[in-house]
Amino acid sequence: MYAQSESNMPPVIGFLLIVNLLIFGLQMTIGHELLLTLFALWPLHDQALTGIPDFQFWQLFTYAFLHGGLLHLFVNLFAMWMLGTQLERVWGSRTMAQYFAICVIGAGLVQLFVATQAAGEGNIYPTVGASGGVFGILLAFGMMFPNQRLILLIPPIPIKAKYFVIGYGAFELFAGISGTQANIAHFAHLGGMVIGFFTIQYWRGKLPIKPKYPKFYW
Repeated sequence: MYAQSESNMPPVIGFLLIVNLLIFGLQMTIGHELLLTLFALWPLHDQALTGIPDFQFWQLFTYAFLHGGLLHLFVNLFAMWMLGTQLERVWGSRTMAQYFAICVIGAGLVQLFVATQAAGEGNIYPTVGASGGVFGILLAFGMMFPNQRLILLIPPIPIKAKYFVIGYGAFELFAGISGTQANIAHFAHLGGMVIGFFTIQYWRGKLPIKPKYPKFYW
């Protein structure tokens, strides 16, 4: 997808891009398996099982900085750069950093629940990727710039951001329920969007629990 953006890179998005690239470089050099064992998001599972890494609380954040391959990395960082830069310029860097972290951890908690259910059936797997945070950014972009046109890469057609977000969210829900593309953490994507939505609504003072100083007035 394509959306018009300014040339200067805001600091939080710039930091995230650089860190993800550096860590991917480490995956390719010191070993993917070592980083996967320590920092991917592993489900809760039967402690009698040996040779399978245990869940650790820091994995709810660190999983977002590991990626399964170059295409996985490119798609996440491209969306993060294209959409996140505009959000950070409007929100400010501190709010952007808080929002991304909340979406990553929220998506991680959702995926932890889903993966733990699968582990109970003998299907144990780790989760990696910044997609939970990226889908939170996508949701926020659609709320902030609902009528801005995005141009999809495949097919190359323009679409308003709000329709793209709704359509993509519906697809992720369908894919998660139906098991389509089973190697993709669809519920983590949905978790990032849902947590992002409620975070924004809380900051706007739209939930029963009110913030002392609402962040947004739009």
